[in-house]
Amino acid sequence: MKKSLLALAVLGAFAGAASAQTNVTIYGVADVGIQRIDTDTTSARWGLDSGIQSGSRLGFKGSEDLGGGLSAIFTLESGYNIDTGTSAQGGRLFGRQAFVGLSGGFGAVKFGRQYTPIFIAHDTIDPFGTGIVGDASGISATFNPYGVRMDNTVNYSLTAGPISGQVAYGFGEVAGSTSANRQIGASLGYANGPLTVVGAYHDQNGAGTTAASVDARTAFIGGVFDLRAVKLHAAFADNRAETTTGGATTLRNRDYMLGVSAPIGAGNVMASYARKDDRRAGIANADADFWAVGYTHNVSKRTNLYTSYSIIKNDPASTLGSGVAGSDISWFNVGVRHKF
Repeated sequence: MKKSLLALAVLGAFAGAASAQTNVTIYGVADVGIQRIDTDTTSARWGLDSGIQSGSRLGFKGSEDLGGGLSAIFTLESGYNIDTGTSAQGGRLFGRQAFVGLSGGFGAVKFGRQYTPIFIAHDTIDPFGTGIVGDASGISATFNPYGVRMDNTVNYSLTAGPISGQVAYGFGEVAGSTSANRQIGASLGYANGPLTVVGAYHDQNGAGTTAASVDARTAFIGGVFDLRAVKLHAAFADNRAETTTGGATTLRNRDYMLGVSAPIGAGNVMASYARKDDRRAGIANADADFWAVGYTHNVSKRTNLYTSYSIIKNDPASTLGSGVAGSDISWFNVGVRHKF
């Protein structure tokens, strides 16, 4: 009995020492709302949808102090659909994020599946972030049509005073080619006092020689100015894509966004206008306009209610959001988000 107690005491001492050096956090988001989607060509759809404001997720993140200011870090984040209980991101176990790396005075180096620098930049500038209005087929897609996450990626980031930046390289992992399916991303930001400015770039090569394989590039710049009573938001993006073989243009548009957000009591009011300017040669009447208004209300530090209305007005040759040329599409939602 004494030997057993001694063994348990020794194991407890080792466990205590390990936990003193390691920090692991379990976190998540549960987001669900009632949403109405309506187009000119189909009947309105009412439904209960997951992840309207923020994608529902369950994650694990942690760090280990390696000494000398160096730490090992990791994040494993799984997306799920709270309305059905199914996995998101095509059923991947950790489809949202999955990386491990090192951080210290030099910055951070991470290896794995990660958000692209341009996605983070857009989320920083847009008054709605990348959620609540228009879902992924709306304005988020036209500002950043290809670069949400990168697989097989090495990412380096550094923050020095008001300056922050990151670069990312995603291996294509195509035998016999170092360029096929390869992705490159970078961003540079400045945040000081009321002003935040960030620019980003994403370059993605196609994976093969089929008609669906495209090489795409997106440049983004945006800013936020905080007047305390209200924040002013503005952004610009230039998108280009050509088929991997032949170089035929499949995407060529410039996007503009103006927005405002204002705290009101325990809530926040947001509004924005964006325009997609299609600049493909020989293509006429393919522009689109996007309006959105929304409100979030905090009921606690971790729980908020939200509602929004947004609409895309497509020109006769534009299919943005609706997938049908010239068809407008609108969204209305009311939901709740809880962070844990």
